[in-house]
This record gives sequence, structure tokens and C-alpha cells, in this order.
Amino acid sequence: MKLSCFTGGFVQTNGYLLETVGGNVLVDAPEGVADWLVERGVRVDEVLLTHQHYDHVMDVAALRATGARVRAFAGYSRELTLETLARGWGMPISVVPYEVDVLLGMDAPLRVAGMDFELAHVPGHSTDSVTFYLASAGLVFSGDTLFAGSIGRCDLPGGSMEQLLDGISTHLLGLPDGTRVLPGHGGESTIGREKRENPYLG
Repeated sequence: MKLSCFTGGFVQTNGYLLETVGGNVLVDAPEGVADWLVERGVRVDEVLLTHQHYDHVMDVAALRATGARVRAFAGYSRELTLETLARGWGMPISVVPYEVDVLLGMDAPLRVAGMDFELAHVPGHSTDSVTFYLASAGLVFSGDTLFAGSIGRCDLPGGSMEQLLDGISTHLLGLPDGTRVLPGHGGESTIGREKRENPYLG
């Protein structure tokens, strides 16, 4: 397996590419990632969305047009992408509408491209936030739930600090300390480091 990270869009959002012999998977689709994939000569088979705030889904429609299957906790809506809210702030956000091909279930691992991801629904930042844990590689894609030294903001529609902290404690902090945390923004960390140093988790 080969892991690469693309960072794009005006809020510097991370998208993670997993290339395997069984296929290619992209976790989140920030603005510019579709062109980045073309430049690398890579076609993705699956797009997994940690949540659908606009900065994580700007290139979903373009990727789906190439044949990629889109998986998310809920179907597309402008409420989830925050387009309506952002425009109220004077931000000209426009996400090309897309379809979610498969709704994620939390009751069984997700097997794609020969990899088994353990899923957890961790709302609090967004109502549809999901984390993807790949035990075989010691990776957890945390989206905007957990960052290096921080957590996701909770002041957006559907946000809840209590819900987010409970979800992080329940679903993430029990993972092995050496698990690499790959967040939606900023650099990576480990579960052990966040347990020791994250001021929100003390």
C-alpha cells in the first residue's frame, strides 16, 4: 500500500490517497485533488467522505464523473456542505452537486480495495462525521474530529462539544497508542501523543 496526502482549497484541507493492488481509495476530496490525481496518472475507485462540509467535497462530482464510487454517512445536501450558511457569511462557496452511491453502515467493517476499515460515527463537529480506522496499517483517518493538539470546531450547525469529546473518547482513544492520526487539516499525530498532550482530552 502507498499512502499520499494532498492539501488544497483556501482552508488547506487534506485528502489522502491509498494505492493498493486491489484498487485506489481517496479519503475526502478537497478542491484541486482531481487535477492532482490526473497529474499523477491515478484513477480512484472509491471516495470515502469523513463528512460533507464544503472543503472536504469540492471535487467529489469531478471524481464521480470518472467512475469513482462515493461513500458517505448521509446523502448530499446543502445543509451538510454548509453552502447556504457560508453564503450568509459572504463566502461565495459553490459545491457541484453529486450523488452518494453508498451510505456507510457502522455495524460491520468496510471492505474496499482489499482493505478493511473499521468505521465509527463521531458527530459533534458535523452530524455526519465518520472516522476510518485501518488496523492493518495502523492508520485512522479522523477528518475534522481530532487534530494534532486540537479537536474539530463545534459552533457550526449540528455541533456539540459534549458529543464530540464523548465520541473521541469512545471510538478513538482506545486505539493503539502508535496509531497514526491523519486529520482533515494540519499535520499528523498519533493516538498516544494526543492522549498525553491534547489539551481538550485531559
